[in-house]
Amino acid sequence: MLALCDFCNLNAVETSMRQSEPVRLAAIDLGTNSFHMIIVELLPDMSFTMIDRAKDMIRIGDGSITTKTLSKESMEQGIETLLRFRKLAEQRGVEQRHIIAFATSAIREAINGVDFMDMVSSKVGIRTRVISGEEEGRLIYLAVRRAINIGKQKALMMDVGGGSVEFMIGDAKSLYFVESKPLGVARMFERFISTDPPSDKELRDLEAHFTEALRPIARAAKAIGFDLAIASSGTAENIAAMILREERGQEFETLNGSAISRKSFLRLYDKLLPMKAAERRLIDGIDPKRADIIVPGLVLFDVAMRQFGLKELVISEWALREGIVFDYLSRHFDHFRSPTDAPDLRRRSVIELARRCQYDEPRSLHIADLSLQLFDGLHPLHELQKAERELLDYAAILHNIGYFISPSAHHKHSQYIILNAGMKGFSPEEIQVIANVARYHRKSPPKAEHTLFQMLSPRLKHVVRVLASILRVANALDRSHRQIVKRVKVQLAPKKVELAIFAVSDPEIEIWAAEQMSDMFESVFGRKLLITVDPHVD
Repeated sequence: MLALCDFCNLNAVETSMRQSEPVRLAAIDLGTNSFHMIIVELLPDMSFTMIDRAKDMIRIGDGSITTKTLSKESMEQGIETLLRFRKLAEQRGVEQRHIIAFATSAIREAINGVDFMDMVSSKVGIRTRVISGEEEGRLIYLAVRRAINIGKQKALMMDVGGGSVEFMIGDAKSLYFVESKPLGVARMFERFISTDPPSDKELRDLEAHFTEALRPIARAAKAIGFDLAIASSGTAENIAAMILREERGQEFETLNGSAISRKSFLRLYDKLLPMKAAERRLIDGIDPKRADIIVPGLVLFDVAMRQFGLKELVISEWALREGIVFDYLSRHFDHFRSPTDAPDLRRRSVIELARRCQYDEPRSLHIADLSLQLFDGLHPLHELQKAERELLDYAAILHNIGYFISPSAHHKHSQYIILNAGMKGFSPEEIQVIANVARYHRKSPPKAEHTLFQMLSPRLKHVVRVLASILRVANALDRSHRQIVKRVKVQLAPKKVELAIFAVSDPEIEIWAAEQMSDMFESVFGRKLLITVDPHVD
């Protein structure tokens, strides 16, 4: 196990946190293909928020797979990149001692890997640690389980790097299996591919190699059992981005939580493999620098989906870098290690965002409760299910966070924050629903010129209309901000919805406000909304 306090003065961090001073960390992944850095700020509740990120695809492993030696040119480029990373980190408020760098496959296997580490130490002033493939897998697992809502399920996780591929099986609490294999896309490209486009023989040889290497892992995975499969890394994200752009004609703010089907994958597979690298570079969603090494990535995922019997893959945008941060926090802060206020990933992600935006917690939770009471009472009309009910709950909690930017047009600010906050555990479509429901909790209902609403599928537009109409009424029922309406009871009639409310004091303002906001509700449900006071509502 690694002692991350080797990199940081723990007492200084703890002191800063007690004094409520912001502490920022930079985590760097020295990968075979790319060097990545994230900069995060620790929050008082021991979560963190992303401040900045940087990437340089220097391919330090080029040629070293065969020679086991890092080239002089790649090492010099690596030093230049790390100097830029250090400068950016310091400009973003990270102390040098809080820059954590881990080296993986290419550097750990190179004969002169230690020499490169010495160069980093002397020229950049960043202390790095070379980690094993198994430790790399453990750290990736820590990140993935917080990026994807695994719950009580067991997940098969695959992280496809340039030099190695890590396979893990775990649930939200425990890691049951981890193995690292030298099957990275840069390594496989260097070993098997020499023509452009690749020849049939090269592809057959590559497929046979993957099949043989994955067979024992597939046996172990099936013996342990798993309920879903998750893929992380730039290769997986590029594949998902190309598929989603092709199928949905839009670019999502985040790919995290996206699911790609076997059928969709095969369409992309058949399209890209016959192309030359120059043609692949023109495909929407691909990183042009991956146009060549995407070939072994496609073959690997094809073999993996067959070997493991996968019908779809879920994409995680978090991997090693975020795992480094989570490991640091979990080692040194009990509160972070055992969150008590929101153990569920999705709810915790929502609450953390709300707190960062300094939300009015009592009022937001009260409006969420009223929204859910209305949702349940109206179920015979809307027939939405538990999944949509959960999204309404989260939209109600977050609907006013736009005040953090400005009270004016705060509903639009709420939408923007939700779309761009990087909440984990949700699919892009779920985040779009939450953001749009929050946006329409006040002012005008959806219009033709509202681009973000019009981008939704017909079904999701319907969901947003239903949930937003409910939230508008619930929000109005606390117009005085005193939480006096405690319970609501819905009674359905052919031409009207009768809403009986129980209040602890005079609710005249609340009833007036709800009637003012009933237009969208009446349009969605096709019934007149009538509100009465009933002291016997239970």
